[in-house]
Amino acid sequence: MTVTPPRAGAEGGAGGVAGGEVGDAAGGAVDGTAGYTVSGMGASMVGSTAGGTSGHRASGASAQPVDATAGGTNGHAGGGTSAGPVGGTVAGTGGGAIARTGSGRRDRAPGAVGGGALAGPVPLPAARTAPPAPPHPDDPPSSRFLAKAALVTVALSIAGALLGLGRDQALAHLFGAGSETDAFLVAWTVPEFASTLLIEDGLAFILIPAFSMAVARRAQGAPGDPVRALVASTLPRLSLAFVAACALLIVGAPYLVEGLAPGLPDPQLAVDCTRLTATCVLGFGFAGYCSAVLRAHRRFVAPAVIYVAYNTGIITAMFVLGGHWGVRSAALGVALGSGLMVAAQAPSVWRQLRRKKVTEDAGGVEEARPMDLSLVTTVLLFALCRQSQVLIERFLASSLPAGAISHLNYAQKVAQMPMVLSLMLCTVTFPVVAQAIAEGDTERARTRVERDLALVSCTVLLGTAVVVACAPQMIQLLFQRGAFNAHDTAATASVMRVYALGLLGHTLVGALVRSYFSGGRPTWYPLFAMTAGIIATSWIGALTVGSWGVLGIAAANALGITISAVLLLYGMGPRSVPIRTREVLAELSKPVRAALVAAVAGGLCASRVDSPLLGLITGGTAVTVVFALLAWALGVQGFAPALRSLTQRLPHVRFR
Repeated sequence: MTVTPPRAGAEGGAGGVAGGEVGDAAGGAVDGTAGYTVSGMGASMVGSTAGGTSGHRASGASAQPVDATAGGTNGHAGGGTSAGPVGGTVAGTGGGAIARTGSGRRDRAPGAVGGGALAGPVPLPAARTAPPAPPHPDDPPSSRFLAKAALVTVALSIAGALLGLGRDQALAHLFGAGSETDAFLVAWTVPEFASTLLIEDGLAFILIPAFSMAVARRAQGAPGDPVRALVASTLPRLSLAFVAACALLIVGAPYLVEGLAPGLPDPQLAVDCTRLTATCVLGFGFAGYCSAVLRAHRRFVAPAVIYVAYNTGIITAMFVLGGHWGVRSAALGVALGSGLMVAAQAPSVWRQLRRKKVTEDAGGVEEARPMDLSLVTTVLLFALCRQSQVLIERFLASSLPAGAISHLNYAQKVAQMPMVLSLMLCTVTFPVVAQAIAEGDTERARTRVERDLALVSCTVLLGTAVVVACAPQMIQLLFQRGAFNAHDTAATASVMRVYALGLLGHTLVGALVRSYFSGGRPTWYPLFAMTAGIIATSWIGALTVGSWGVLGIAAANALGITISAVLLLYGMGPRSVPIRTREVLAELSKPVRAALVAAVAGGLCASRVDSPLLGLITGGTAVTVVFALLAWALGVQGFAPALRSLTQRLPHVRFR
């Protein structure tokens, strides 16, 4: 860029024009002896051109530096008030006045006295591009951030799931699938319920929207620190509730065991195990609270590590104490593991609570709402209702031969792995949806929910096809050793295949219910949908358990959860994030068709190989290839973005 001033100027008239234009670029010079101060329109113009690069605007007689290196030794050139370093370069290059501020000024250019006409064009230094500023900690996360956060979360969740399989393998290897493990698995109902209520669903649905709003208000400069205020108002009361629930379970353990499994051959062993596992309520409560704080701050590593710590504690306790305590050692490991879950997150939570408050404009974010008792009630009742499927299964299976509860448990643990992994994306994006709703950005929330539904459905259906095709090979590789024999493998594999039919329903329920509660407001519709599914599960299970045994119980589970998923999908809109339901259903039908064909092809390939390992590899590969080809041919929405998102990198990611 060059500036060509007029070639005239006596006594500051035209010199003022020249000084104005050149002085503007210089940051506002004082022209010669007339003392004409350059300011006004030109300064603003140049400020928006030269100064805009570094974020400064030149205005009036005082112009801010545009480039720290532009002026060189002529940093004072241009005279006047506060001439910036760019002024030195312009004046020197164009032959203009080099004047010191104050009384003793020197003139080197011919036109310096009387306004100083400059000869020829005056080149300005090229504007430099400032480096991009790092994202604000509370800015809306980008797609690449979510992709990498989901990838890290899935990787750590896989590690936790593998340790969970190792835990189940150790339980099967050390204690088999008989009356002793049935007693422990009745006590295992406590940590199963506690994890759902306090970590994954119940408490998370209440606290993550609340903390997301507090984080948004803190970023917008709300008075005080909304995050610390929320902790101060909720943590003491919740701590008392955790302690009370823990004590109640310990005292009422005999009644709980009698109600859960009235036909159990050794109820006292189950009571002992229940009292030990009841202590996990305290650990799970604090672990869930820490997870909600960290996820609302978009910190995902520590919350994803908790199941690694948890299962490590259980496995260690079983191998160290199993010889003396028997299956009670696994119950003690539950208590130990819950404490490790809190310890894994405590340092990260402390760092977030010590963060300095950001002060900005407080507009645009609604005021904080007190935690509504009706919201807590609806969320906890929904989580209890959803988890009661396990109670129905164990109640019905307690009248079947010994080992039925164990077969149901092992089959469910393996079959649900695709669902758990697919829902990790929703775990990452739930705070994003909650914050979008807190900021009134319904469109961003809707787009995010629709993308999540497409991606999680595609992921879980691929996993479902693998489970259906390779169930015997998976169970044989994972469990058939020690006290777990070939009969147990066949029974568990059959149950797992039936369970897998409800995986899409389980995944949709987990994904959709987050949308209902993401606004932090009470709604009874999810409880209605879940109650309808539970009633269907109870009636179908009671009608089929006599003739089909554990297979009837698994089929009742799959049908009941599918009914709940359909009702939740139908109710989206006025009660939740307003997604386009017809388009979503049309998109879901594509991976369903691909999964059906892939499961048949994979099953045929796996059955032709004798080795369970080679059969699993062959069947799994066939399922993946067929599913991928059909998904590509059908134009499945969540397939290609999933592959791309796993390969993208993101700068400035904060995963502490």
